[in-house]
Amino acid sequence: MKIIEAIIRPIKLEAVKNALRQIGIKEFMESSLVCHGRHKGQWTICRGTSYLSNIVEKVKLEFFASDDLVARIVDIIGTVARTDKAKDCRISILPLTVIA
Repeated sequence: MKIIEAIIRPIKLEAVKNALRQIGIKEFMESSLVCHGRHKGQWTICRGTSYLSNIVEKVKLEFFASDDLVARIVDIIGTVARTDKAKDCRISILPLTVIA
């Protein structure tokens, strides 16, 4: 078993969900993220004034997947969620140890 964590742009969320449903993946966790970092951020308008914010909103998807599904899930997320920026789609695969 593995844990797959994918951090994607919110605009790609519905497309990723639809692609995963087509292969039978319907259960996963979804979280909203506020990311800070070296990226330039996005233009925000607050009280009539526009400014460049260093905060970017992202969505984190988490899956518990059997070893045979990992490559398929990663391929779908990587294909559907990819944009022209490398930081817009990040995928991590972690080992899962089940203790009964």
